[in-house]
Amino acid sequence: MERIVISGFEVISCLGLDRRQFWRRLVDGEGGLGPITRFDPGTLAANVAGEIPGFDPEPLFGKQLDLLDRFAQLALYCARHALAAAGLDGGFEPWFVPERVGVITGSGLGGVESEDRAFQQIYGQNAARLHPFSIPRMMTNAASAHISMEAGARGPCLTLSTACASATHALGEAWRYLRDGIVDLVIAGGADAPITFGVFKAWEGMRVLAPANGNPRRACRPFSADRAGMSLAEGAAIFVLERESSARRRGAPILAELAGYGASADAGHITQPNRQGPLSAMRAALATAGVRPQEVDYINAHGTGTRLNDAIEIAAIRELLGEAAAQVSISSTKSMHGHAMGASGALELAAVVQAIGHQIVPPTANFTAPDPNCDLDVTPNQSRPRLIRTALSNSFAFGGLNAVLAVRAV
Repeated sequence: MERIVISGFEVISCLGLDRRQFWRRLVDGEGGLGPITRFDPGTLAANVAGEIPGFDPEPLFGKQLDLLDRFAQLALYCARHALAAAGLDGGFEPWFVPERVGVITGSGLGGVESEDRAFQQIYGQNAARLHPFSIPRMMTNAASAHISMEAGARGPCLTLSTACASATHALGEAWRYLRDGIVDLVIAGGADAPITFGVFKAWEGMRVLAPANGNPRRACRPFSADRAGMSLAEGAAIFVLERESSARRRGAPILAELAGYGASADAGHITQPNRQGPLSAMRAALATAGVRPQEVDYINAHGTGTRLNDAIEIAAIRELLGEAAAQVSISSTKSMHGHAMGASGALELAAVVQAIGHQIVPPTANFTAPDPNCDLDVTPNQSRPRLIRTALSNSFAFGGLNAVLAVRAV
C-alpha cells in the first residue's frame, strides 16, 4: 500500500496563532491556560480556560464573518495556512481533480458559541427573532462546508462528531479514504470553541474541571498524584493528506507518514472508560501500520488530568507494549494547550508531527509528584531529545469511543 503523508498543516491554540509558536511553547513547557476572559465567569468554581491570544477574525473574513461561528473561523484559518504550507494555496490543478479532493473535519460541539448566544436572546431577553444565519453558524458541519467552498474541494465533505475523539476519527477516516482510493487529497482535522458560560456550567456539573487554586496556568496536571481534572480550551488544527507519490511529484514537503488508524468502542459506561477499548484501538492502529509494539518510541496520550482516565490509559499502554512499556516516552500536551474537546486530537497530531520532525519529546507540564497508578515515563516538565521513528496519538471520548493514529518518520 502506498504511504499516506502529511504535506502541510496549521494549528491555532492558546499557545499561539501558528504551528511555530505552538511548538516553541510545547518544547519550553510553557502553558497557555489562564483566567476566563471571553465571558463573565461569575461564580464558576473552575475559572480556567485555554483562550487563543490575539486572534482577530474581522480582517481575515470580512463580510463572511456573519456566517461563521468561532469554531468555523478557527478551522478555516488553519485550512488556508495548511494549504499554503502544502503548496496548494493557488488551487489544486494541475495536480488534483477537485472532485477527488475531500474535506473531513471533526468537532465535538460545533457552533456552540452561536447557540449559547441565541439561547440567551430567546430565554433571557425574550427576543422575537434570531440572526438569520443562526442555523448555518450553529451546524457542526459548517467548518467542513466552508473549507470545501473556499478551497474548491468537490469531493466527499464530511463532519464527524464523536466528542473528544472527533478530530482523530476525522483524520483516521481521511487516511482510510486515501488508502481505499476514494480520493487523492484530503483536508482534514478538527476545531472546537467551547468557551461559553453554558458549556462551562454543564462541565462544572460533572465535577471534572480543574480549579485554578491561585495558578490557572498549572491547573491541568496529567498523571500527577495531585491531578484535579481537565481544563477546557479552544483551538483547531488542519492537515493536508495525500499519497506519497503525489507529494513527491509536486515537490511538496513530506512532514510525516500517517501510517495507521484504529477505532473502537468500550461498549461499557457513557463516561467511565475501561482498559479494553483504548487497548483495542491502539492495537488496531499498530496493526494497520504494520508496527510492532516494541517499535513505538513516543505516545501523545489522551491524558486529560482526571484521576480515572489517566490511570486507565497508562494501564492500557502497559498491556499494549508489555516489557517495551518501560522504554516508551509518553506525554500529555493537554497540560499546556488544554482540552480543546473535539479538536484535541488534531492539536495533538500537530505535536506528534513536530516531535518527529525535531526528534524531541514535549513534556507533560505541571507535573508535581508521581502516582503509582501512572508509573511509566510521562516526560515530566522537561522536553527531551529522543529518536522518534514511530509514535501514537491517542483520543478517548465520552461514550466509550476511542481513536488512535500511528505516525512514522519519513
